[in-house]
Amino acid sequence: MRYPQGGGLTAERQQFREELRLKAVERFAQGEASSAIARDLRVSVRSVQRWRRLWDEEGQRALRSQGPASLPKLSEKRFAQLEAELAKGPAAHGWEDQRWTLSRVKTVIGRRFHLTYTIQGVRKLLARNGWSCQVPARRAMERNDEAVAGWVKEVWPCAEDSRR
Repeated sequence: MRYPQGGGLTAERQQFREELRLKAVERFAQGEASSAIARDLRVSVRSVQRWRRLWDEEGQRALRSQGPASLPKLSEKRFAQLEAELAKGPAAHGWEDQRWTLSRVKTVIGRRFHLTYTIQGVRKLLARNGWSCQVPARRAMERNDEAVAGWVKEVWPCAEDSRR
């Protein structure tokens, strides 16, 4: 299974899957049916059939793990630089408010490292490195509670459809 932007299986998961394939090889040599192997290893019959075909054509080496599908575009060192850029805040990068969005992070990566990421790729990159979606811990100083209350009483009922 391959994912864009350098994601994919962890080393432990790759090893687990390789062990499954090698267990299947042992059972191929004994002449067991693909359906029985699939049921016992809890994988699809099509996967077992694909493994059997590879084993017949190229031998056991064909079922060994090939390593990660791709290397991450941003190395550990570059991600640390990205974190430093994000710590400066959005205002330092030309945005008026203090909100980081995925598209803004994508723009910073493009400007700073000359790399292109998709929005989902940025989300996965940040999640892989321990970042998460967050809401502010406290209210903004600029917030006007009277204006918010007036909006809720006057504007919102007009915008909301009636339930009838």
